[in-house]
Amino acid sequence: MAAHRPTARLTLRDIVVIVVLGVVFGFLYWVFVQAWTALSILMGPLGDLTGNLLIGCWLLVAPIALAILRKPFVGVIAELLAAAVEVVFLGSPAGPLLLITGLIQGIGSEIPFALTRYRRYGAAVFLASGLCGAGLVFFWSAVRFGWLGQDILPLRLTLQLLSGALLGGLLARGIVRALERTGVLANLRPAVAADELVRR
Repeated sequence: MAAHRPTARLTLRDIVVIVVLGVVFGFLYWVFVQAWTALSILMGPLGDLTGNLLIGCWLLVAPIALAILRKPFVGVIAELLAAAVEVVFLGSPAGPLLLITGLIQGIGSEIPFALTRYRRYGAAVFLASGLCGAGLVFFWSAVRFGWLGQDILPLRLTLQLLSGALLGGLLARGIVRALERTGVLANLRPAVAADELVRR
């Protein structure tokens, strides 16, 4: 069979899926913020590093949306929607700046998929997605939170990249594979690529 060639055109079904993912993960991201706050308190003097440890949690929706729909820009859109839900409906203390963070996370997470022309969805691409998402947003966060010049900057970067790779990359792949096994994704992607995620 011919390889699937993704197009940028979004169908109504695609839009509905992106909106559902954005809303669901917007609420999940808010839950992760509560976990971040609690963990920060528990870690005491090291509590400031919890954001770097958990950053991968906020990178999940982009690779999941991309693996489900396999079309350009859906990762960026899904991250932006999740951020908008946090800001508009859940009153995120980060305010509108969270939209910039969501945009950066979405772009970073989508780059590895774009480099494969949205044709590869194996572990290596998910891993790269988590690394790129975490790495790109790290520089924005470093400026925003005043990390530049800190002695622990390399430690922050290392923790953030590991979190991105494990939580934002491999965990995202695990979630999609679990969804695939239930059969719920069968009608949401081209039939010629039905098990491409697992095999490639």
